[in-house]
Amino acid sequence: MEYRIEDLAHHSGATVRTIRAYQDRGLLPRPERRGRANVYGDAHLARLRQIADLLDRGYTLASIKELLEAWDAGRGLGGVLGLAAEVDGPWTDEKADRITRAELDAAFGGTPDEAAVADAIALGVLEPVPGREGEFLVPSPQELSVAVELYAAGVPLSAISGHLRELRGQVEHIASRFLEFTTEHVFARYLGHHPPTEADAAEAASLVRKLRPLAQQSVDAELARAMRLFATRHLRRHLETGGSVPLAEEPQNVALPASTMQAVQALVGDANAAAFIAAAVEREVQTRTLDALAAIPITDEQVGQIPPTA
Repeated sequence: MEYRIEDLAHHSGATVRTIRAYQDRGLLPRPERRGRANVYGDAHLARLRQIADLLDRGYTLASIKELLEAWDAGRGLGGVLGLAAEVDGPWTDEKADRITRAELDAAFGGTPDEAAVADAIALGVLEPVPGREGEFLVPSPQELSVAVELYAAGVPLSAISGHLRELRGQVEHIASRFLEFTTEHVFARYLGHHPPTEADAAEAASLVRKLRPLAQQSVDAELARAMRLFATRHLRRHLETGGSVPLAEEPQNVALPASTMQAVQALVGDANAAAFIAAAVEREVQTRTLDALAAIPITDEQVGQIPPTA
């Protein structure tokens, strides 16, 4: 098949402007010149679809250019795309489900709560199904089930959403650290080439499959250990004091943006990050306390009590 640039844009889904930009960047071969017309072929259409697929996988145009140059040099993309597919694959065996608005309201006491539904959609706990009014996709039925049980136990929906946001920030930090750890000690030797060789990419994909369950297993084991430790300690204190333990006596967890944690770790190191944040917060509290005290008006009687300066 032969295409004019407008036809190529129609079949590929790219715009004419995008096609010309790809040509200027060296991502797309130049068309054949016939008289006053530029003619494109099936190879150009296939290349545009390759680029679109790699963009969907999160590659930058610079990385795509390296991959395509490797392809043109006879080094296959199969291993790299296989690695990308392995990383992009599901990290859980849980299957998504669907729920209607009526079923959702019934699960949470039977009273519609528009604000809570909007919050759940913003958090990704629910996803509206296009073309199906009042029906939602539930990416994690387990997560929704936990919310139902907490609500039945008396926890307000707003508190459940706030807890999920805090938990998500902490878990994202754990995931980031696990990836940094495995990249440094496992995958660095396979990803040193840009792009990696076919054999290295295939080996890295195999390792992803083997290591995939380790992150969850590690978190499950540590969560069980921590819950056993803190639950026992909390119950003991509760029984010894004859009442509830003041919240101030227990360590409080606060979710921080990943970028903030990374900046602090880069500044003082992982081991000192918690102490640095605590010191910074304490200094801010003291500063605000001093500012508040300084803003209190001084009475005439207090002024008379101030000793004269030398």
